[in-house]
Amino acid sequence: MVEGYSSSANLSTREATPLKSQTSWQTPLLVAILSIVAIIGLSSYVIINPGEAGVISILGKARDGVLLEGVHFKPPFVSKVDFYDLTVQKFEVPAQSSTKDLQQLSASFAINFRLDPIQVVSIRRTQGTLQNIVSKIIAPQTQESFKIAAARRTVEEAITKRNELKQDFDEALSGRLEKYGIIVLDTSVVDLAFSTEFSKAVEEKQIAEQRAQRAVYIAREAEQEAEATVNRAKGQAEAQRLLRETLTAELLQKQAIEKWDGKFPQVLGGSGAIPFLNLDAAKLSTNDG
Repeated sequence: MVEGYSSSANLSTREATPLKSQTSWQTPLLVAILSIVAIIGLSSYVIINPGEAGVISILGKARDGVLLEGVHFKPPFVSKVDFYDLTVQKFEVPAQSSTKDLQQLSASFAINFRLDPIQVVSIRRTQGTLQNIVSKIIAPQTQESFKIAAARRTVEEAITKRNELKQDFDEALSGRLEKYGIIVLDTSVVDLAFSTEFSKAVEEKQIAEQRAQRAVYIAREAEQEAEATVNRAKGQAEAQRLLRETLTAELLQKQAIEKWDGKFPQVLGGSGAIPFLNLDAAKLSTNDG
């Protein structure tokens, strides 16, 4: 009986050993297969967020058709997606040019733009990154557009007609960047600078104009003062003329009587005449009566 039991136990052990060995290698294999499937699954789609666009490149070649926001499938392992920002971008670009009167003019422009979604694939093929777009396209075209706008007017006109300068610049820049898939939304003249010689000439001109205005003011003031003096003299002459016309002998005698205090002078002249009085006795008698 013991021998029979021992034989059965050995047989069971031999049967269990292959089963355990089979389970030990199946589990890692299953994990590996699931991992590969997960990696393939994750590599088979891409998510494009709002305000973005994507371009699929398969084995280094950009495929036609831009990817807009949403979920998109792509070949795993052999494909790559480049993302482009479609929101408004802003960059400040310096520019220099000569004006119509050969004066040096420098400016700095703030340019607001965005990429045309339809031409993102072409942008990917020709320019690549946004940094290349700014340095290789926007900056040189800004310089050329500023030359066009500045050459149409003198440096003084660039100051006094700044809005027209900006309008010419906007039209030139928009037309030049449109063919590259870049849409210009707005531009601003951040800074406008001139040569040292012109700045000095402007300062001297302003000083001369101020002096001329001061001289005109002084001349007008002197003219007005002279007119006032003439007018005063004319007024005095007219007053004297009117006084002479109205000042008769009778009026003078009346004024003397009105001012007389009733006392005769104590010292008389050699003739014994009483000065200032020429009284008519008949009139006095009449008045007394």
